[in-house]
Amino acid sequence: MEKIEKVLASGNSHATVNRDPNVQPGEFGAYDLKLTAPGLENVEFIGTDPHPRAEQLFAGAWSACYTTVFGMAAQLKKVTLPPDYSVDIKVNIGQTGSAWFLGANFDIRVPGVEKEVVEKIAHLAHQICPYSKSVRGNIEIVTNIVTQ
Repeated sequence: MEKIEKVLASGNSHATVNRDPNVQPGEFGAYDLKLTAPGLENVEFIGTDPHPRAEQLFAGAWSACYTTVFGMAAQLKKVTLPPDYSVDIKVNIGQTGSAWFLGANFDIRVPGVEKEVVEKIAHLAHQICPYSKSVRGNIEIVTNIVTQ
């Protein structure tokens, strides 16, 4: 697996589970999209551009799926997640030499849960999530856990 030496473009996403159907649109820009996933009705993808690039759409779809699966993985581990947990994914497209690659950075925020517990849930979620499975071994994925 190659690492990106030069990032050419990035797509960012922020996904949370919205349990309030009256919540105001996201704070990150003009492109807010409610997605659905099995078991969840109100997963929000908040884009940063009214005309998203492929990296943003991939990051958004991946974060909606991963956020849902993260909740399922927590249930399997018998861990109760706080209602404000979230997943931010940044998908980069870049080059190493003349070759082109994708890479991803995950920021997983789970306030009040021990870091080691969140790491185990995150690992299990990557084993379950179809998007994570599809890129496993093909792109570099960096995960940052935030528990405060």
